[in-house]
Amino acid sequence: QVQLVESGGGLVQAGGSLRLSCAASGRTFSNYVMGWFRQAPGKEREFVSTISRSGGSTFYADSVKGRFTISRDNAKNTVFLEMNSLKPEDTAVYYCAAKFTPLLILVVSSQYDYWGQGTQVTVSS
Repeated sequence: QVQLVESGGGLVQAGGSLRLSCAASGRTFSNYVMGWFRQAPGKEREFVSTISRSGGSTFYADSVKGRFTISRDNAKNTVFLEMNSLKPEDTAVYYCAAKFTPLLILVVSSQYDYWGQGTQVTVSS
């Protein structure tokens, strides 16, 4: 079992930055592929980014590539999402997710077993 708690969301102007954190419980965090997803009002949850267990491999949605950076600190059981050059269309609830798997990365939400409660990110124009 893994419990995930996101933090770091808030209100920011377009062009600004935010850093999201997701703290995980448990002692085997390094065995989990981690991902970030987001859901805007009236839209389906969409993939944002994923990171392998070691942190050596990452993958991004085209919409955030070059602006967002995912990273993890396995010693602190935490995954981060650094978001720069934010746009109003980035406004959404952001969720982190975890999957105990030997696979390298995962981009589909149904592949993940554990989810956080979400943190709201609002980007004003």
